[in-house]
Amino acid sequence: MVRALVLNATYEPLAVVTGRRAVVLVLADKADALDGSGLWLHAERLALEVPSVIRLRSVVKVSRSRDLPISRRGVFLRDEHRCQYCGDKAETLDHVVPKSRGGQHCWENVVAACRPCNVDKADRLLPETRFSLRRPPTQPRRLSWVTVAVGQVPDQWRPWLPIAA
Repeated sequence: MVRALVLNATYEPLAVVTGRRAVVLVLADKADALDGSGLWLHAERLALEVPSVIRLRSVVKVSRSRDLPISRRGVFLRDEHRCQYCGDKAETLDHVVPKSRGGQHCWENVVAACRPCNVDKADRLLPETRFSLRRPPTQPRRLSWVTVAVGQVPDQWRPWLPIAA
């Protein structure tokens, strides 16, 4: 499925939409295509390249605090699908401070873990186990929502993102 990066009129990244939604916005004169995907949409009297990057023609106000909600996919991407205790392939999520011990379900307390490590750690705190974290869990960078939306950022999008996501 083709995805398109939506930029505000000020060239600020706003969202990731389907290629079909991007075509609709361009045809409705609400957006301009800045970069194509290489795929074409053909109709009886029209051939249009499905855009990869579009810019809205009018400014959309957005709140400055755009925190990425925690998700399974997001945690696995942040931890590179590796267990944060042993380094093997991760299959599950683990709360560093277990919820039964007052731990929160937030970026700073959830890590990717393999099943054996998750079962061994159970509902204990790290000092009570033989485990240690490979790196401390943190909230992702400001534009990580782009990576979470598509998995891997296409090369066509990189010039439009302030930092390499």
